[in-house]
Amino acid sequence: MTHDLILKGGRVIDPSQKHDGVLDVAFKDGKVSGFGKDLKGAREIRDVSGYIVTPGLIDLHTHVYWGGTSLGIDADAFCRASGVTTSVDTGSAGPGNWAGFRKHVIEQSQARILAYLHVSHAGIYGFDKRVMVGESGDLRLMNPIDCAAVAEANRDVVVGIKVRVGFHASENSGAVPLNIGLQVANEVGLPLMCHIDEPPPSYEEVLAMLRPGDVLTHAFRPFPNTPATAQGTVKPEVIAARKRGVLFDIGHGQGSFAFKTGRAMLANGFEPDTISSDVHALCIDGPAFDQVTTMSKFLCMGMSLGNVIAAATVNAAMALKRPEYGSLRVGSLGDATILTVKEGRFDYVDAAGEHLIGDRRILSEGVVLKGRWWHPKRTSKFPKAAA
Repeated sequence: MTHDLILKGGRVIDPSQKHDGVLDVAFKDGKVSGFGKDLKGAREIRDVSGYIVTPGLIDLHTHVYWGGTSLGIDADAFCRASGVTTSVDTGSAGPGNWAGFRKHVIEQSQARILAYLHVSHAGIYGFDKRVMVGESGDLRLMNPIDCAAVAEANRDVVVGIKVRVGFHASENSGAVPLNIGLQVANEVGLPLMCHIDEPPPSYEEVLAMLRPGDVLTHAFRPFPNTPATAQGTVKPEVIAARKRGVLFDIGHGQGSFAFKTGRAMLANGFEPDTISSDVHALCIDGPAFDQVTTMSKFLCMGMSLGNVIAAATVNAAMALKRPEYGSLRVGSLGDATILTVKEGRFDYVDAAGEHLIGDRRILSEGVVLKGRWWHPKRTSKFPKAAA
């Protein structure tokens, strides 16, 4: 057989190849092995006509250190339900508890897990319903030496350095933890992802410190520390930061995305570089829910379907500096997501409690992971065709 699996007849949307049209996608030995019309010769063929096929969705901001931190969720359960093939954990673990995260979660997971390593010794250890301690508020927990060493030793899965600043995360330490995180990122030659919440520091102060390729997550957060002005324009510091290569990620989460901000930014033509859920134990039942729900919100606010998919595939792969992800080019990783877009009336809620009635909803219908069909149900709606 030429291929292990062929997805036949779907509408393939692959922004990495600027493709949107009906064709087949094939997989062999965990990689994409065919991309074209009328592919033949596979052990397994799935008829996906009437569905959308995309590169495997990447959620650039998740918390999946299940059992190791109170905010962690089960990566495989989340990925199966949300059509995500790669979840990127953003700082749940630091150098002090990284070994457990790698051994007990990353290496045991079927879905792919990459990680931004937290510069704080134990990562995000105090994020719970009753206990809320900003790990960056105690500078004694900043551990740049060990963070650099652990990042160097785990470059196969560590994609960057994470730091959290803002009054809730860094209390009165302000931007000092960001300065420390940037020193580590410079030392190991990796991007940095910075969380921002309420001031101090200000949105503008944080942007001024970030380098090309660094990611500001919670980028469309509500007031205060919002990227939009009171008049509904984009702050000039935000535009300047994008021009020099800073990346803007949604990171919806429990309190970090507002429709009001999103409408203002999109009205000014400022779309996010990446759309991510920031899913964790306190927002998986709302307001974030999952990746496809977060993507649906932007579709209903006016982003095109192609741009929404790009923000969860090729754009995320570029932020990770891993071009083999987020694409269906032959030779890329053998991951794909099967989606539908339903029409109707759907109630969405943001982190500020505002509701939006949208006319469309993106749903995950199936996943190809590492070249094999991977679906939460034993029986699938996609029958095998003759090989």
